[in-house]
Amino acid sequence: MKKFPVAIQVYSVREDAAADLDATLKSLKEFGYDGVEFAGMYGKAPAEIKAACDKYGLTPISAHVPFVDMLKDPMGVLSAYAEIGCKYVAVPYLIPEHRPGTPNFEYVVSFIEILAKAAKKLGMQMLYHNHDFEFLKIDGKYALDVLYDTVPADLLKTELDTCWVNVGGEKPADYIRKYTGRAPVVHLKDFYGEKSDDMYELIGIESKAPKRPDGFEFRPVGSGLQNFPEILEAAEDAGAEWVIVEQDKPSMGLTALECAKKSREYLRSIGL
Repeated sequence: MKKFPVAIQVYSVREDAAADLDATLKSLKEFGYDGVEFAGMYGKAPAEIKAACDKYGLTPISAHVPFVDMLKDPMGVLSAYAEIGCKYVAVPYLIPEHRPGTPNFEYVVSFIEILAKAAKKLGMQMLYHNHDFEFLKIDGKYALDVLYDTVPADLLKTELDTCWVNVGGEKPADYIRKYTGRAPVVHLKDFYGEKSDDMYELIGIESKAPKRPDGFEFRPVGSGLQNFPEILEAAEDAGAEWVIVEQDKPSMGLTALECAKKSREYLRSIGL
């Protein structure tokens, strides 16, 4: 298995980062992370963030930047992340009125292409980070696939969130391989919950979105239902460069930082 560099989405430890970004980055490095993916700047200037990453030897590999923020001032917003040194920038989430199944989705796709061109001018690659709602079908095709089929591959690449791919009804390893050559960054996210019979789309009702499992909760990587050796093998086959740990909310009686440490320990135990 390829020994991927491992980053963590700082959103996973956002309260700690907001309280003391420097100390949080120090802890993440001590846990064994090679890089970080930002979701906000925690009141810091780009130069300060870059300096902190350099100080602890963390690669600021990417950033999640709200779609609406980028849309208001594409070059202004994106240039800050270029200054930090991010190689990738991702559309992380769509608010309900922008999602598949709304009249706005077609326009959102076209705007993502425009933002991707702006990122390219600044030397960054645009990614799209999915949730479960993109697994609603449009004319028999997942909305997520519609997005990737519409925006050229050189402009938009995937940041597949393996938790939401699973919840959406697809096997994460298979879906990663589907985007071979277009999946430079893969999100490693674990979860637990019982899948209900009506979780996936009903035959003949293609607009029905998947339902999350009963008792759903996020878990540290290696503590839930995901098959990560299989996922990592697929990531290698697909040509991924980085894997990124993300846990939206701590669980199992652990703090956010303890969850981050536990995830890294698990990945180290299987060779990363």
